[in-house]
Amino acid sequence: MNEVKSVTSIINGKSYQYVDTGEPMRGGMKDVFFSPDKSYVVAFYRDPQDFNSRERLKKIVTQYYDSFFNKEGGAYYRQLYSWPTDVVEQNKQVGLVVPVYNGNFFFAKGYANNDLIKGKEKEGKWFASAKFRNKQFALRLDDSELGNWLSYFQICVNIARGVKRLHAAGLAHSDLSYKNVLIDPVSRTAAIIDIDGLVVPGLFPPDVIGTADFIAPEVLETKHLKKDDPNRKLPNRLTDLHALAVMIYMYLLYRHPLKGGKVHDMDTEKDDLLSMGEKALFIEHPTDHSNRPKINQINPKELPWADVNKIPYTVTGPYLKELFDHAFINGLHHPNSRPTADQWEQALLKTTDLLQPCGNPACEQKWYVFDNTHKPKCPFCGTPHVGTLPVLDLYYQFRPGVWKPENHRLMVYNNQYIFLWHTNRNTIRNEKLTAEQKIPAGYFTILNGKWVFVNQRLTSLKDLTADKDIPTGTMVEITDGQKLLLSKEEGGRLVLVTMANK
Repeated sequence: MNEVKSVTSIINGKSYQYVDTGEPMRGGMKDVFFSPDKSYVVAFYRDPQDFNSRERLKKIVTQYYDSFFNKEGGAYYRQLYSWPTDVVEQNKQVGLVVPVYNGNFFFAKGYANNDLIKGKEKEGKWFASAKFRNKQFALRLDDSELGNWLSYFQICVNIARGVKRLHAAGLAHSDLSYKNVLIDPVSRTAAIIDIDGLVVPGLFPPDVIGTADFIAPEVLETKHLKKDDPNRKLPNRLTDLHALAVMIYMYLLYRHPLKGGKVHDMDTEKDDLLSMGEKALFIEHPTDHSNRPKINQINPKELPWADVNKIPYTVTGPYLKELFDHAFINGLHHPNSRPTADQWEQALLKTTDLLQPCGNPACEQKWYVFDNTHKPKCPFCGTPHVGTLPVLDLYYQFRPGVWKPENHRLMVYNNQYIFLWHTNRNTIRNEKLTAEQKIPAGYFTILNGKWVFVNQRLTSLKDLTADKDIPTGTMVEITDGQKLLLSKEEGGRLVLVTMANK
């Protein structure tokens, strides 16, 4: 029988209600109860919490809550984290008050052929495995839940920003994984959960070592040592960066970067420990192929994604390929060499500027990264691009009259927008963009068989090749070798046009 109970905050005495059904939802460490209106949950720890744990939780819901949500960018972060708002206690049981996740983080349909997970939380694990999108798998997800390849780039940007903000505050998540990050490919959003496990280095050590598949090699390699052993490696900012890299790789390629065909020990448990710890080796290592997945050992439901020869990690483009190399080659056993969350964010954003829509309506991914060839084609379905393809390389003014390349390229497709962060390097594309800065500056389209750019907002757009100003509300034809000055203001960029697939 349902019974409405009350519980009191240990911080300010505020009272909260929850519905005791007698059968709470059980998490890894907590029992969870909904409030009567289901706007929040009260989650009680099953084990007693010591003084340090209580102090850490108090800081999370007061000091850190304030710094994250009551400062610039707070509205963005409020959507990104499932952050506890209060600490309560009842009969010596400590609990947290946590707002309920947005409705989009629960499956509307779930599996294509049954309702088994309808209404369940959208843990990232459902979207990081090839089998759940394989048409031959009975428990595949419904197409309406999957989004497209672009969806996962935008999800990864959100996750990288969330990790970046935690690290900027001196915090570490400690258990970053696809279990503790909910994602929704339809709305292209993410929610980082289990915030109560945050680690404050030097003040509040981690309670757990992480979730299997995402634990950093150095943590696994030293987990047999006592916690106070100076050689023991515990979760911290650098282990978060390993988990972040693994997550991004899995969301974009639907396979694990370290789970290959190499066997280190006939004992399965020992083999897992070695292959993810001391002997960890990137499955796509350019010179050591010993951990490449063996096709005859791969579950057919994981194909073609598990075949690194058919879909290599280079399909993610040059910026991400470089960071994956740093994460899984240089930084795999050298934590200080791992890319930061900010580097991942910037690489992901630059890669979205390289994305092209696939011309095949039946292509499941719908998008692909331009491969820097004159005859591009979709690597997922093999469909070649039809027609000319404008490629815009961005330049910045190093000194008056001297322009240098930014290693930033913008691929053009029909009805694609350009924004102020493209036209001026002083407008930074991040979570602090204003509504005004998010308004498109113009767009590309095909008119009478020719590519044109329609200027909607740029006040100083000029075709340098033709020495002609392009006023707001007019258009300019895009041609091979053309130079366009996007803005005369400080930080304004110039683009050089190359026409591919001519």
